[in-house]
Formats: sequence, structure tokens, C-alpha cells
Amino acid sequence: MTTPAPADTAARLTGLVRALRGHGLPIGPAETVDAAAVLDVLGFADREQVRAGLAAALLRSESRRTVFDAAFDLFFPLGVGTPEALRADPPPAPDGPEPPRFGRPDPLRDRLRERLAAALAADDRAAQARLAGEVVEAFGRYGAGSSPGSDGWSAQQALGRLSPETLLARVLAALRAADPGAADPGAVDPGAVDVSDRVLADEIRRRIRDFRAMTAGEARRRVAELRGPERIVERAVAPTADLVDFLYAGRTQLAELRRTVHPLARKLATRLAARRRRAARGEIDLRRTLRRSLATGGVPLRPAYRLRRPARPELVLLCDVSGSVAGFADFTMLLVQAMSEQFGKVRVFAFVNRTAEVTGLLRGGDDPAALAARILTEARVTGYHGNSDYGSALGEFAERHLDAVGPRTCVLVLGDARNNHRDPNLDALRRIDARARRVFWLNPEQPSLWPTGDSAALAYAGVVEMHSCRNARRLGELIARLLPV
Repeated sequence: MTTPAPADTAARLTGLVRALRGHGLPIGPAETVDAAAVLDVLGFADREQVRAGLAAALLRSESRRTVFDAAFDLFFPLGVGTPEALRADPPPAPDGPEPPRFGRPDPLRDRLRERLAAALAADDRAAQARLAGEVVEAFGRYGAGSSPGSDGWSAQQALGRLSPETLLARVLAALRAADPGAADPGAVDPGAVDVSDRVLADEIRRRIRDFRAMTAGEARRRVAELRGPERIVERAVAPTADLVDFLYAGRTQLAELRRTVHPLARKLATRLAARRRRAARGEIDLRRTLRRSLATGGVPLRPAYRLRRPARPELVLLCDVSGSVAGFADFTMLLVQAMSEQFGKVRVFAFVNRTAEVTGLLRGGDDPAALAARILTEARVTGYHGNSDYGSALGEFAERHLDAVGPRTCVLVLGDARNNHRDPNLDALRRIDARARRVFWLNPEQPSLWPTGDSAALAYAGVVEMHSCRNARRLGELIARLLPV
């Protein structure tokens, strides 16, 4: 990494801090001053040492490291423009900007694939990094006729042309040939060979994923030079798990979210316990305060309070487990179950168009990823059709399960309130609200969508408090703020 000018260093550091704040990282002036001191002490001779030093100064949690690393690579890049290795030894130019038609030879692509297969087999990170630069240079340019000075660079376009995933069999064969023990499968147990091949194939897939990440990082760096790193960090760097939108989270993101359940539950449990301790201190006890003031000449320096013994609240969850809302309900059920010690009683009900209690399924499930599927198969949450019907589900809860709600019960309704143009049955929600201590509706959609389509959100919001809850961070904030102690 070349040493930037002092003014450029300050601009890069403040830009990095702004970008990280935009991704929700809590970085204040004190952390920024510490980061500047780190740069002053470490200099720029060792880029990885600078990365580690800034991470130590700016981050409060290792879970944010992925976002930090991606942003750091854009604000403190290894180089500028075409990588130095490619300038010294430029790769051959492609025959044309467009990939050859099906069935026609592609010599440049074939040569790059051969070199990549060798680099993957040898696990040569330096060769893979150079190849990532070559692939982006050769196949990643887009816009303006794909000529020099064009609009940008695309890792997806470059990797689509190269197809590194299809090299798995070739790299596996090369590693077998290099291992004398694997060359003669008859000399060992065939079952052991099969297991060894599976382990080796998983390792090759990991190396291919790392190469794809290198290529994506190179493309982001080149685009950041054209359009500014702030814009690229905002649009191209994936958010942390707690900021992933529940409705648009993929399978991998939902799995990462589930891994954050217990750390988040511990954090929220600590907050609720602190609130409970504060709530236990009631009004001032005038008699005891005056008695204490005798030791200070009648000045009440140490007020005494009447101590309260509040009972722990009860919690009822009423969760829509249909469609894309299932990920939101799944995560919230797991979170509340992990916090169950903070409540006197927790009961969970799921519905699509019929309502069933699933508290037992939630406690007995060993696989959090299969929770939604287990509920759909083992609990009677659907009737004669598979579409959401909030009115029918709320009505069934009010008729059959209203005894779960009492004066100490807080009810959380989880769902997007999209009722497929059916009767919302507001009377059933009013019955639940009249019996409960508090009722809150957590909606994973943004408020601007509540009046659209088949949503009955505004009608339900007229009966109970409705809050937008689009990600895990917002969910944690709402649970810590809304739930009674």
C-alpha cells in the first residue's frame, strides 16, 4: 500500500468512518481519534497491520469485521488502477468484448482456466490474486463499448465468463495425481477413499469461493476509483446480519441470523433485568427519608424508596408463518424462547389461516433452521386453503385460546397483515386487546407499504400499536423498549 499524503489520509479515515456508520456500526469521535492515532503510530509499511489496528480502534464486536474489511479495502486499497503485476506483464487482450458464441473456441478463457486450476490445486494465494486481476481486466469491463475508460467493472460478468465452479473435477483429479496414496484406491478401504474425496471436494469449493471473493473485491476496487468509495460501500457491501431485511433475506442470511439469536437474547435479557431493577424502586418513602435526615441535620440527602415486587410479565406470541414472513416469525420465536427466563410464562401460537399452539414444538426442536417447516407439517395452521387469513386466525384465537391472555400478558402479533382482501375481523383483535395488558403488532414491511394492495395494516393499526420491524436490530430495540417489566 502506497503512503498517502496527510490530508488524503485524514479524508480516507473520515470517509471510512462515515461509511461504517452508514452500515450501522456505532463509531463515535473517540474511536475516530483513536484510529487516527493508530495510523500515526503504525504508518503504512504493513497494510495488514494497519487493517488490524484500525479494526481494534473502530470495532466493538467481531461480528462487524466482514463489513469493516470490505470498506477498508476500498478506502485503503492495495494499489490504484491496473495492478502493478499486470502493468509489468499485461495479459493478452481478448479477441472481442463479447464472449464467443456457443461451440466456438475461446483461447484466452481456456488459458486462464488452466492457470486457475493449477493455482487452486497448489492453494497459491498470490497466483489467485493475480488471476483475479487478470480476469477482471479481461472480462469484467462493461459499458461504453467495453473500451478503455468505460463505465465500470463487473465481477459477475467476469466470473460468468470464467465459470470457476466447473473446475472442481479438474482440480480434484490434479490433487489425486499429486498424492501417491490416492493414486491406488484399491490399496485402501473404498469407504475411506470416498470420505477423503468428499473432504477434498469441500476444500476445493472453499478455495473457489475465496477466489470469487478476490475477484469481487478487485472489481469493487476498480469501480470505487471511478465512482468514489462511499457510493460503492453503500451499495455493494453486504450489511451485517442484524441489518438484513427479514423479507428479503436468503437462506444463507437467515442461517447467519439464527446464529445471532443467543448473543442478542443475552444482551436483551441484561437490558430487561436492568429495567426490572430500576422499576423495583418505587415512590419516595417520606417517613424513612425524614428518619434518615436526622443524621444530616434535617437535610434529606439520602432519600428512601418504597420497594416494589413486580411479578414477571407473561408473553404470548401470535405469529404468521406463511410465505416470506416465516423467516421473521422464525427468528422472533427463537429469540423469545432464548429469553424465556425473563418472563413468567411464554406461549407461542402460529397461524396461516388457522391458529395452533406451537410452544411445545419450539421447546423440543433441535434444528432451528427447520422450525418453520416443522410447524407447517406438525401443527394445524392451514384449513381449506394455504393463503393467509388474519381475520379467521384472530377469530379462532379469540374463540379457542383467549384463556392464554390475562391482565399481566403482553401479546406480540407478528405478520405483514396482508389478508388477501378477506374480512380483517377487527372485533377479534379488540377482544384480545381488551383482555391483555398490552398488545403490539410487529410488521416486517415498511410503513409506506401498509396502505397498498391487500394489506389490512392500517385497519389493525387503528386497534393496537403497530411498529415497523424490518431487521434484527430493530426487533431488539422494540423488545427492549416495549415489553413491560
